[in-house]
Amino acid sequence: MLLTVPLYNTTEVTSFMPMLDLNGSRLYYSVLGEGTPIVFIHPPLISSVVFKSQIDELSKLYKVITFDIRGHGRSSYSAIPISYALICYDIIQLLDHLQIEKAFICGYSTGGSIVLEFLLTNKERALGGISVSGMSEVSDLYNKCRISMGKWLSRKWMIRFLTISMCLGNSQKIEIFKNLYQEARKGDARNIKQYFRQSLQYSCTNRLNTIEAPILLIYGAKDKSFQKYAKLLHEKLPKNELKFIDQKHQIPTKSPQKLNQFIREFIQNKRVVHK
Repeated sequence: MLLTVPLYNTTEVTSFMPMLDLNGSRLYYSVLGEGTPIVFIHPPLISSVVFKSQIDELSKLYKVITFDIRGHGRSSYSAIPISYALICYDIIQLLDHLQIEKAFICGYSTGGSIVLEFLLTNKERALGGISVSGMSEVSDLYNKCRISMGKWLSRKWMIRFLTISMCLGNSQKIEIFKNLYQEARKGDARNIKQYFRQSLQYSCTNRLNTIEAPILLIYGAKDKSFQKYAKLLHEKLPKNELKFIDQKHQIPTKSPQKLNQFIREFIQNKRVVHK
């Protein structure tokens, strides 16, 4: 069911938000462009606005689909706890709603883990995967501590500090920070905490060799703590391409041109026919 909810300023309607009704939760999504579809998945707290540069550029060639995970950004609170399985379910519902049979699934950071889960559980709906600064598990102490801190700070009286920190980390310009912060502040601390918790608990490393779809792995050459995950996925995934960008972890906002180039080349080389 499609709900169109107007956003008002003091004098006039400024825009409309497409919302997908999912058994009591409302999922905000955006579709721009035509052609081969790409679905983008954001990490905890930060909303789909983190992919603005991908939306602006890649929508000239492809159908770019973004959404705010339940309890994040403009999507409503979810009484069902956030899990990777639930997020994959929501992607399927969104594809069905848009009458899209298959799409490329692209995730950033923990969103990259959801890409892997989607390819494992819904391979018939995927043209391929794109994992940006992703991992199949969190096994190193540094990232365990970072995500645990994110989970701990996801409380009503602490989450503002976490929001500022994460939005600053993903920003190069003040305009990017303002956009990220404005949307992140709309999220629900309960669902954000659940997303962080799921990121700590998830592991699909022992199933990587069963993923049949092609997958593009993109990492920052300066993202030292993620080099082990780049090596792990490159060794275990049967059909993968590994690319590095001279950047740290925050590739979508800090190296968008190079990221978009790699995505274009990957999709063009697959010579897929969209539906």
